[in-house]
Amino acid sequence: MTHPYNIAVIGAGMAGISAATALSRAGHSVKLFDKSRGSGGRMNSKRTEVGDLDMGAQYFTARDSRFRHELKTWLDNGWVAEWAPALYAYDQNGLRSAADDQQRFVGAPRMTGLTRQLLQGLDFASQTRISHLVRHEDKHWLLVDEQQHQHGPFDRVIVATPAPQAVALLEQSPQLAHAAAQVQMQPGWALAVAFSDPLPTPVEACFVRAGALDWISRNSSKPGRTGQDSWVLQSTPKWASEHLQVDAQEITRELLVAFAEVIGCSLPEPLFTHAHRWLYARPADACNWGALAAPEKDLYVCGDWCMGGRVENAWLSGQQAANTLMEKR
Repeated sequence: MTHPYNIAVIGAGMAGISAATALSRAGHSVKLFDKSRGSGGRMNSKRTEVGDLDMGAQYFTARDSRFRHELKTWLDNGWVAEWAPALYAYDQNGLRSAADDQQRFVGAPRMTGLTRQLLQGLDFASQTRISHLVRHEDKHWLLVDEQQHQHGPFDRVIVATPAPQAVALLEQSPQLAHAAAQVQMQPGWALAVAFSDPLPTPVEACFVRAGALDWISRNSSKPGRTGQDSWVLQSTPKWASEHLQVDAQEITRELLVAFAEVIGCSLPEPLFTHAHRWLYARPADACNWGALAAPEKDLYVCGDWCMGGRVENAWLSGQQAANTLMEKR
């Protein structure tokens, strides 16, 4: 490294944290920005009186050797645990066991627990929505937030937000903006529900292939979770698209009906419910970009959508963006 750069990373999901961590380890000065109060992006967890509820990514897998190497450190540190649920599948033929050999991992004691640990030592500005970037004649970047406050100057910028949000931030590079604009992100509804007594079902996780639901998990079956018998139900993108403007009360009612049908038992009155709408839940199509770059502008892009979704791909995309940035002289 010839000299350390001052780098801004916009978005504190897994991709942004991955890039920021790699750059910080290499000796660069990095500042992370995110519009939310915390970190994790779609690895979101909600802390409630009935326990911690994973509202976004439910688990992740590890296939790439580089990611598995990093995962070992997380496991050793207790930031991640393996989750081996009683797995089922449901379709037009009904409910059946779908046990497999796939290893599944979750953040501990909640999905956001991992990203909060990874943030340690990084300069993080939460609740700061960056609205646009300004390129100065001296080739430094200024970040302008929605309150019109300026941040910087920065030598390099990495944009690690969902593709539709990235487009406005990439207007200084029409090529990158055009690429991000081609990515369609699908919506999703997530419903968390808790009961006073455990439901009489062996199901702890279920892939659903009929009706409104796409996935069911017994959230309280995950390692480190405490509290009531809690569940997270996730809708299909198609159903979510048809119900984008429906109020949370009706969403709750319809998804609970679908839930009862899948597990085959009547539901008692819930102790707690919380519905969350994800406008950008997952990319519609797989991309193999890895990450995007406009080195002549000192502007880089990463995210799971650059590699077709999944937590592992978000981490790999962040690594690629960081490496590409550091390769430029």
